Amino acid sequence: MKDTLYITGHKNPDTDSICAAIAYAEFKNKTGNIKAIPIRLGEVNRESQFILDYFDVEKPLFVETMKTQISDLNIDNIAAVSPEISLRMAWEIMKKNDIKTLPVTDRDNKLIGLASITDLANVFTDIWDSGILAKSNTPIENILDTLSANIIYSKDQSPKYPGKILVAAMEPDSAKKSIEPGDIVICGNREDTQEAIIEAKASMMIVTGNPEVSESIIEKAKANNCSILSTPYDTYTTSKLITQSIPVGYVMAKNNIIKFREDDLVDDIKDIMLKTRFRSYPVVDATNHVVGSISLDHNEKTQSVDGIEDAVILEIIDHHRIADIQTGLPIYFRNEPVGSTSTIVASIFFENGIRPSKKTAGILVAAIISDTLMFRSPTSTNIDRLVLKRLTEIVDIDVEKFAENMFKAGTSLKGKTMEEIFHQDFKVFTLVDLKVGVSQVGTMDIEGFESMKEEMLVLMNKKASENHFNVLILMLTNILKDGSELLIAGENKDLVSKTFNTTIENDCVYLPGILSRKKQIIPPLTDVISSLRS
Repeated sequence: MKDTLYITGHKNPDTDSICAAIAYAEFKNKTGNIKAIPIRLGEVNRESQFILDYFDVEKPLFVETMKTQISDLNIDNIAAVSPEISLRMAWEIMKKNDIKTLPVTDRDNKLIGLASITDLANVFTDIWDSGILAKSNTPIENILDTLSANIIYSKDQSPKYPGKILVAAMEPDSAKKSIEPGDIVICGNREDTQEAIIEAKASMMIVTGNPEVSESIIEKAKANNCSILSTPYDTYTTSKLITQSIPVGYVMAKNNIIKFREDDLVDDIKDIMLKTRFRSYPVVDATNHVVGSISLDHNEKTQSVDGIEDAVILEIIDHHRIADIQTGLPIYFRNEPVGSTSTIVASIFFENGIRPSKKTAGILVAAIISDTLMFRSPTSTNIDRLVLKRLTEIVDIDVEKFAENMFKAGTSLKGKTMEEIFHQDFKVFTLVDLKVGVSQVGTMDIEGFESMKEEMLVLMNKKASENHFNVLILMLTNILKDGSELLIAGENKDLVSKTFNTTIENDCVYLPGILSRKKQIIPPLTDVISSLRS
């Protein structure tokens, strides 16, 4: 079984984040004995969706958290059992599969109970009420299976036997006095005893040792509606085994069952596991259907809940500044000053002599165009241009025309709420000792946003107050005119005017030539804050 590697970008993913994850997953799947899955930590924006639709690529799976879930563990795929099976059959299943518990389900595979090896052991050692077969509604199929028996005669396919279990180890006359109508009687090959059992109106006679049963006895059984079974076991063994034909549903735990769902976080359930210390627990899906069970060896450190860690970071590929990431082990880290992470991912393909698929080449082209604003951004490099040229030889598209259609689709604000607009590409920074948030919205119609400004500023001031931002900025970047209008909120918003030596009017200011949050907003803002703190 291959290990699973999840590849993702940041929260509130932009086009580069989505496309780079998909492309790098393809590279990993082509080069390693591993199952790489691209995932996303937020919703796909309109630009990204346009690209995925254009190149017919599925969007990555949404994952809310990278904390370990039950579904990430090794779930034992032991089939659940029906409540009608015998205790003996349940015991055999447990021995065969070396498991300690069996989930019991109804006909819709929904969990209704749990049978443990302890439950079965108690049954085998307990002294049962002699009327247990009637009380537990034990079907004849269970008795036949448990005793390896054959039906010599039975009037009904599902005969009833409402009485108690007896062993006829006495003289016929004494047997008649002990047997009541409806009883189940175990006997040997003495024909006079068999006659006495039938005449006493027993509902079932179990003949041990597999002897021949005479035609006269069978005729008497028919006349008295007494079923006859024949078993190869001796009388002692038969009397010992017969209670093991009881349905497992009669002894299973039905109440207060400890079960887990596939999407439960290990952190959330570990205390339950450590307190109860069962050897295994049933796992169900959202509709209570059993999908398996979790086995836990508390003596094995590597299997202890406390030893199960969250997802391990194995690699980082990025073109942003290095922030406060920390790992427990050395990792593969690649950080380059280029305009797009997708440029780095494409380079990795080419460096290893691997050609990305046509679809993957297409989304990498789109991501580079998006992140460099068609090379208008100051973060753009010659490497981005060279990689883009090489990718277009694979995908064969008109870059200029595609870029125009992509930006139009991605920058449309029609139908979006203020919340959606603000969070479509939002990042939080700690600059010296101040909390700063910067959202960037690229648009081809900055004038069309004019009527939304007042409502957006109300939202931003509320967010700044509730989330303790010193400065909150929304960059409205005009892709065609090479500039950005900044909307500013927060108690330290005057830092923006000091940084760019400009006057802010109505919490807004237009900055020509400002296109990059990473290169043109954060560094000078950091310098000003640092100078004021020194």
